[in-house]
Amino acid sequence: MQYIKYFMMIKDLRLPALAPSLLSADFSSLENAIKQIEENGGSVVHIDVMDGQFVPEITYGQPVVRSIRKLTKLPFDVHLMVEKPENKIDSFVDAGTDWITFHYEATNHAHRLIQMIHEKGKLAGVSICPGTPINLLSEILKCADIILVMTVNPGWGGQKIIQSCVEKIAELKKIREEKGYNYLISVDGGVNSQTLESVKSAGADIIVSGSAFFNNTLKWS
Repeated sequence: MQYIKYFMMIKDLRLPALAPSLLSADFSSLENAIKQIEENGGSVVHIDVMDGQFVPEITYGQPVVRSIRKLTKLPFDVHLMVEKPENKIDSFVDAGTDWITFHYEATNHAHRLIQMIHEKGKLAGVSICPGTPINLLSEILKCADIILVMTVNPGWGGQKIIQSCVEKIAELKKIREEKGYNYLISVDGGVNSQTLESVKSAGADIIVSGSAFFNNTLKWS
């Protein structure tokens, strides 16, 4: 029943939806960052979790998610940029996560991991790096709730968008229409006022923005 609740939540989102990434926020003032998201069009809080293994940087973990959960009713999309994400599901669910997005490249059992997340009553997202082709997802598109297209190499904020990755958004939209699938398409990386329209036009449903959002240069309406 809880999964149905979150599935309906995502269906009720006004699309395209803005999901500001806390990776580019002031870590010493996350409460103000949450307020900025709420007051400037954000519909989702995107939380990048990095382990220093899958990507070089280390960010924050379950205690931070737990501490900011009480600050907002907006859904939390925890983007696990970690090795063996299957070992982190329970603890991030307990911390207050609503959606869990893991990297296809970080696990040998993506289909099973989607099932695990659904069994916890949460929405399951699958992210792909720029070098990963869409055809590798053919067996999991039917059961994933979100497909997150990385349009930069994961690990750092403030990078320029890789234009060839925008074509993956259009490809996913076409597959969804042809197959009748229900996943939403999310895009993360290099989205600013200059690139926003291109990812919208390609078919992105959820738009993650970090640096441009928090430095107040993203024009969202």
